[in-house]
Amino acid sequence: MERRSFVRHAGLAGVLAAGAAPAVVHAQANIRWRLASSFPKSLDTIYGGGDVFAKKVAEMSGGKFQITVHPGGELMPPFGVVDGVQNGTVECAHTVPYYFFGKDETFALGAAIPFGMNSRQMTAWMFEGNGLKLMREFYAQYSIISFPCGNTGAQMGGWYRKPLQSIADMKGLKFRVGGFAGKVVERLGGVPQNIPGGEIYQALEKGTIDAAEWIGPYDDQKLGFNKVAPNYAYPAWWEGGPQIDLFVNQKAFNSLSAEYKAIVEAAATYSHVEMQAKYDAKNPAALKQLVSSGTKLFRFPKDVMEAAFKELMALYSELSAKNPNWKKVYTDFAKFRADQNLWFRFAEAGFDDFMQQQKL
Repeated sequence: MERRSFVRHAGLAGVLAAGAAPAVVHAQANIRWRLASSFPKSLDTIYGGGDVFAKKVAEMSGGKFQITVHPGGELMPPFGVVDGVQNGTVECAHTVPYYFFGKDETFALGAAIPFGMNSRQMTAWMFEGNGLKLMREFYAQYSIISFPCGNTGAQMGGWYRKPLQSIADMKGLKFRVGGFAGKVVERLGGVPQNIPGGEIYQALEKGTIDAAEWIGPYDDQKLGFNKVAPNYAYPAWWEGGPQIDLFVNQKAFNSLSAEYKAIVEAAATYSHVEMQAKYDAKNPAALKQLVSSGTKLFRFPKDVMEAAFKELMALYSELSAKNPNWKKVYTDFAKFRADQNLWFRFAEAGFDDFMQQQKL
């Protein structure tokens, strides 16, 4: 088949999948962007999501569109990336939206809120529900357009010098916890600390904090938390399926050709799927290694879970009463969550419950 005919019939996606780039892509201008990550380079999983995105953009553009990836702290502080993208200091960032709940609590809904949705439910809300539409309307206030670009899946509940035995143990607990969950920890009597991933170990080692959560076994083992706090809790009721986003400066994105815009979207989606798969593949072995080396697992006490849930529901109502941005997005989020939980109760949970009781 002649190349011109092949391109006409296969379309862009088909040609890219076949390993040949159509002439229209090769005709695009050379572009160089910078991506500021909120994560340390040592984490090939969550930081790696930015790398995967950048490499896919280069591959699909025939090398014309190059994006350099910079770890947290290299170009700007890990929690400074929203300002960097908004101001045009960098064209894009790879981060977890809930880091920026201090600007507006609505940011948290773009990643994870306590007792929110799991990763599959979150992805469904984003791509097939109103999630992406509503969050983009909100991010437009910051001159940002967002793209789902990763998910860790349900996380672990953190590392503790002493295991929690009841809600009483939360009082005065200096706990490094990401984003929005800190508001709940505070209402339970704890003292939340929002510390970048690359600084957690030192704070835990020095006793500046009593406990810390990051993500899960694979990353936590790399960061060495088990060496300074042997008790490992589960589950992270504040992160059932946290989404990582690609934030792009709206002006920079609008300046791209239609083909380059499509490439950015496709590369981000690829990275979104790849990150979840990587965590699901790597966490089991890491958990086995941690336990075999002395890590002690414990489940959050029931009274902690129930108290946290009660406080969360009250907090969400308060936010809906005072923050129009929050109310607009959360109303849709809550309805979608309710429908998803009904479905998952019969299908996923029923299947998982049986399988996890079998000897495999």
